[in-house]
Amino acid sequence: MRAAGIGADSYEDRGLAERCLVGFNSGPPILPAGYNQNIQIFQTPNHVAIVNEMLHDARIVPLDGRAHLPTTIRQWMGDSRGRWDGDTLVIETTNFTDKTAGFNPSVSTAVGTGWTLRLVERFRRVADDTLLYEYTVDDRTTFTRPFTVRLPIERGDAMFEYACHEGNYGLMNILSGARAGDGATGTSSWSR
Repeated sequence: MRAAGIGADSYEDRGLAERCLVGFNSGPPILPAGYNQNIQIFQTPNHVAIVNEMLHDARIVPLDGRAHLPTTIRQWMGDSRGRWDGDTLVIETTNFTDKTAGFNPSVSTAVGTGWTLRLVERFRRVADDTLLYEYTVDDRTTFTRPFTVRLPIERGDAMFEYACHEGNYGLMNILSGARAGDGATGTSSWSR
């Protein structure tokens, strides 16, 4: 899994965030970043929905005690199941695809594989305008032991549109520039 792109033979040579498939801070886990880091959390009697401003992904988390999906079913954001532990929402996520990292601490850094990741998140209100967000990364094939991160999340005013490639010609220009360079040198390995 690559966080950032390394080649220009195909769109598949570019990183997942560059291709707008995952966001570098959209999670899970939810990571702080320079922009588009707002979230909205909605609750119904049987579900919690977490909407990330980055890529506008919505994670629907059942709260009804159902089992995780079979391990043969893998998803970009994994398979989340939630429960309440007193005043704390606890979400366990498994079944990530091997196309995502086990941990992605920055836009250009990816560690491990989602295939072996078990993630436990905790959300607890600690003030009228603040949630304490805690996540534990458990990936024994990548790390010697689980580790936990705690971050405050303060109430924001608004969610903003995140239009990843709308009007953004970066990916097209990267590939077009590489094709023009290939034509000059006659070394193209790209096919349509």
